[in-house]
Amino acid sequence: MKASAFSYARATSVGNALELLAAHGDGAKVLSGGQSLMPAMNLRLISPDLIVDIGGIAELRGIAARDNVLIIGALTRHVDLLASPDIAAHAPLLTEAVAHVAHPAIRNRGTLGGSLAHADPASELPACMLALNATIIVRGPAGERRIAAQDFFTGIYETALSAQELLVAVELPVARRNSAHFFSEFARRHGDYAIVGLAAQAVVDGDAFADLRLGFFAVGDRPVLAKAALRLVKTAVTPAVLSEASTALGEELDPQDDQQASVAMRRHLAKVLLARCVSTLLGRPDLNAGRSA
Repeated sequence: MKASAFSYARATSVGNALELLAAHGDGAKVLSGGQSLMPAMNLRLISPDLIVDIGGIAELRGIAARDNVLIIGALTRHVDLLASPDIAAHAPLLTEAVAHVAHPAIRNRGTLGGSLAHADPASELPACMLALNATIIVRGPAGERRIAAQDFFTGIYETALSAQELLVAVELPVARRNSAHFFSEFARRHGDYAIVGLAAQAVVDGDAFADLRLGFFAVGDRPVLAKAALRLVKTAVTPAVLSEASTALGEELDPQDDQQASVAMRRHLAKVLLARCVSTLLGRPDLNAGRSA
């Protein structure tokens, strides 16, 4: 099957892209890397009247570190995130996670902004944005908006972006002193959609967490910043404390039942990842003893 007929416009600037979106409203779709948009069009899951190609807008590319903030342009490709020394130094969680995104052919074309705007609940990068406490920067007719990542994702393939707005950049706080990260996912094969995954960012103070952000994915209609993490912060983490946090995690998650896994399986795997994460970050193998997938 192929896409239904559509018109095409190549935007020359952010302003030009916004003009096109304002003129065509819900009938327009933005093309950045195209790795999610084009398959959806070919399957006729969506049939836009106009494709606004923003791929040539140079100001939307690049990675820069300044004033304790890492700024990433929306058109920065996955392969560039993977190769960036600034990302490796200031947001190593992102470096590790990007290596799990699909396959090289996809990473060579796919963009950070495209992944976030697509908002697939099984995608790695939206969960990383939650864990890294990112700010999503969008522009529209009313000017610029800064949206906390946890407020940006609103449902399956849904975000806080309006039809007339464009995602232009992401800001990440640089990693704090004593920062540590964890990333893992369960998938049938490397590069497949995750069955359950976890992106975590922490600040470790001795044998305890001074801060812990757990971004789970493929466990609901959007990435989840787990409230259960609060039970593990600024306290001695014992097996009993971890068990309480695990129970709380299971209660707050609302996973979907599909051909890959049942609701019960997804909850179980999320708890397995939680134990592995805490054990790894604190260097406590005893906390993961006896737990398996």
